[in-house]
Amino acid sequence: MIVNRILFEDNHLIAINKKSSEIVQGDRTGDSTMPDAIKAYLKNKYNKPGNVFCGVIHRLDRPTSGVILFARTSKGLERMNKQFRDQQTSKTYWAILENKPPNKEGTLINYIKKNEKQNKSYVTYKDNKGSKEAILKYRLISSSERYHLVEVELETGRHHQIRTQFAKIGCCIKGDLKYGAKRSNRDGSICLHSRKLKFNHPTTKKEICLVAPIPENTFWDLFRTSD
Repeated sequence: MIVNRILFEDNHLIAINKKSSEIVQGDRTGDSTMPDAIKAYLKNKYNKPGNVFCGVIHRLDRPTSGVILFARTSKGLERMNKQFRDQQTSKTYWAILENKPPNKEGTLINYIKKNEKQNKSYVTYKDNKGSKEAILKYRLISSSERYHLVEVELETGRHHQIRTQFAKIGCCIKGDLKYGAKRSNRDGSICLHSRKLKFNHPTTKKEICLVAPIPENTFWDLFRTSD
C-alpha cells in the first residue's frame, strides 16, 4: 500500500518509496499507475470530492525502486519541474553490479543516444546527431562474494544513463537483461535504487533530503548493513 511507503507529505508534495513493479506513467500494459494510487489515497484520507491533483515531477524506470516525488498542486509541479530542469536537485542512486568497477571511485563521462524503438540507450560519439553528454560519479561501498554495491551521483539526467554507462565498462546492473546482465531477477526488478533526493521546497525554499530504505530481497539483503 502507498500509505506504508510515504517518505514525505505536505500540502504541495508527496514522496513515495517506489516498488520495482510500479509504473510512473501509463504504458501499453494498461497497468494502474502510481499517480492513480496516490489520488485514491489522497481522496480517501482527506475525503476530497471530485478530481484529485497528482502531478508527475520526474520519473523512474519501472524495474527501478526508490524515492520518487509527486506534486499535489499545480504551483508545486511548476516550481519543482523547473528545479529538475535546471539541475538544481541532487540525485543519489545505489546499484548492485555483477562485476567490480575498475576503481573504488571514479567519474564516467560518455555521449549516449536513445533508440526510441528499442527504448534503450547506447554509448556513441559526440557528433552523432541526438547524442547527449552523460556524467556520473560513483564510489564502491561494499562487495560480497559475487556482487558489488556502488553509490552513484548523477550530474546529468539522461535516458537509462546509469544502466548504459555501467554496461559500457562491463559492470552490468544485477538483473538488467536489457543491458547485458547474465540473468533476470525473479521479481522482474533490476538492482538499481533511487536512494536519496535533495531539493528545495517549492514554497518554503527549505532544503529537503529524502532517503529511501533499500528493497527487501535476496540481493539487497547482502548489503543490508550498508542501509
